[in-house]
Amino acid sequence: QVQLVESGGGLVQPGGSLRLSCTASRFTLDNYAIGWFRQAPGKEREGVSCISYEDGTPYYAEFVKGRFTISRDNAKNTVYLQINSLKPEDTAVYYCAAPEVGYYSGNYCDFEYESEYAYWGQGTQVTVSS
Repeated sequence: QVQLVESGGGLVQPGGSLRLSCTASRFTLDNYAIGWFRQAPGKEREGVSCISYEDGTPYYAEFVKGRFTISRDNAKNTVYLQINSLKPEDTAVYYCAAPEVGYYSGNYCDFEYESEYAYWGQGTQVTVSS
């Protein structure tokens, strides 16, 4: 069973930064594309970013481009989401997720449809407030 664990959330002031981490237990992330999603209070969950498994190609939602950076360190079995210039509207629970192995080709991933992701972490809370 694929298990993902997010960490790194917290309370931060507007304009601040956070780095979220997504790690896995009992399996390696090398062969998995990883997506990040978020769910704000009272809203549906939305895709934020994903990173391909083969060459680490990143993909971003338009509304986070320039502020969010996704990366992966296979040696540490971890995928990161660096979030800069945080805004109150970034307040949400952030989830990482993985599709089945081989669902996406090596240098591609997508986050438009969360149904394409089979495995999910429990989420980490990000709160942006002064």
